[in-house]
This record gives sequence, structure tokens and C-alpha cells, in this order.
Amino acid sequence: MPLTLGEAMSRKLVEVRETGNVNTLEIESFGSQRVFVQAGDVVKGGRQDRTLMVSLVLPPKSGRISIASFCVEHGRWSGRATEDPTKFSTSAAAVPSREMKLAMQAPKPSAPANRGMEVASRQQEVWDRVQKAQDRLSAATGGEVRSVASSTSLQLALENEKLAKLRTGYVESLKAAGENGDDIVGYVFAVNGKINSGEVYESNGLFRKMWPKLLDASATEAISHRNEAVEKVVSVKAVQAFLDAGNAGKETVAPLNFGVNRVTRESDHAWQFETSLAEGWVHRSYLSK
Repeated sequence: MPLTLGEAMSRKLVEVRETGNVNTLEIESFGSQRVFVQAGDVVKGGRQDRTLMVSLVLPPKSGRISIASFCVEHGRWSGRATEDPTKFSTSAAAVPSREMKLAMQAPKPSAPANRGMEVASRQQEVWDRVQKAQDRLSAATGGEVRSVASSTSLQLALENEKLAKLRTGYVESLKAAGENGDDIVGYVFAVNGKINSGEVYESNGLFRKMWPKLLDASATEAISHRNEAVEKVVSVKAVQAFLDAGNAGKETVAPLNFGVNRVTRESDHAWQFETSLAEGWVHRSYLSK
């Protein structure tokens, strides 16, 4: 079973470094275990906090490779306080917004023909979604979540004390649900009666490692919508239909590094993004349209 990016960075077994390019970082594994990197993982530090654009499985001692990223801290381009501007210190959070994930990952039928223009367009959309998430969270918490240290940083907003206190209530209520059986490999998340997204893994072990970060992100997203109307409770049948739609969508395959494939499936109501190796899939992420 692979380490998660958060585990590997905390143990100094992976470094994520600046390249001088907003939308490209460098990642390197030094350990003897594979490392799973999930699209939407946020890395803190460098010249700007980033979120990683694609999922990867890094082999042991990978050497230096490039990984696509989006900035989630518009404006800063220097070291922050005592942080090292050349590399990133932690990966404790994941993107807490379905809209932001769609901006990052979903193919666009009207995307610019020029790859650089498309990335720039997506980057602007990610910045817009960060601002919208901060606005919603500020309204939901009754106070400003933006940090005086960097008002555009998504990561620092997620560390806001009032938000963290609110999030604790959600997490304490739901955390055990993901830990009560050794056959649980994923979850589907709904907000106010609307299916939002789902994450499914190759094993219970990998799911359990990812669960705390996923639950924090889901709780944060739920808090950002707490002032909106609540619809009917989502049924098990509706959840199964959502997963089935993602599994059956029209498929495209893009090869990444180290024999990893990114498989995208699109249906009328859902996206599925799969990370797979020759021996089978590792992770499937589902997003409602």
C-alpha cells in the first residue's frame, strides 16, 4: 500500500519544489515505498500555495519529475514569513470545492486551442473559485476567514480558528463512519440533499489513510453551504445511480509518468477521473455536473 503525499512529506520522504512556473512544480520521492498523490492535494509554502492538478503513483526513489499545479494563493510570489520559498512544507488539506475541482479537471468543449491559453483560463477560474469559497466560508462563520498574512491563500483560510472549530463538529460526527469496517473503500458526499462528489480507492487501507483529509475538505464545503436551502435526503438508490453513471461514461485515456494512466469518463450527470496502473486502478474520483 502506498504512502499518501501528506505522510511522505511529513517523514521527509518526498519533496515538492518550486520551478519558477506557477503551473508546474517538481516532485521527488526518496523512500522505499510508492507514494500516492491525489489531484486536489494542497501543498503549503513555496512562492505561492498550490494544488496539484493530477493524481500520480510515485515509485520509490523516483528522481525529479514535473507535476502540473494550480496556484491557490493569488498575488504572493516570495517566501512567506519563515517558510522556504524554494519548496513546500506540508500537504494537510485538499481542495474543499466541487466547482474548483471541475475547473481543474473537467475537459472543456470550448477550450482554447493553445495549451498555454487553456491553462491560464483554468488558473483564473481556480482563483475565482478560491475567492468564492472564502466569501462563502466568511458568511457561514460570521467572520472573515482570510488571513492577514496572505488574504488570497486558500490554505491559510482553511486554518482559520473559527472555521476549524465549526469543522470539528462535522468531523467528530462522521469520522467513525469511515472507520467502522475493514470493507469500506470510499464514500459519496452530499450537501443539502444534492450529491456533490465521491472518492473510491483500491483498498480499505488507502481509503483510511485519505479519510481524515477528505472528511475535513467535505466538512469545509458543507459549512460553506450551510446558509442554503436543504432539499430531501439523498437515497441509496440515487447514490448508486451517481456511481453507475460515472462508471459508464464515455472514456478517454491519457498516459502520465511511471506507467500511470488518467482515465476520464463523462456521462450526462457525472464525471469520473480514474488513476490506474497496468495491474489495475488505484483511485476513482466522481464529481456531479
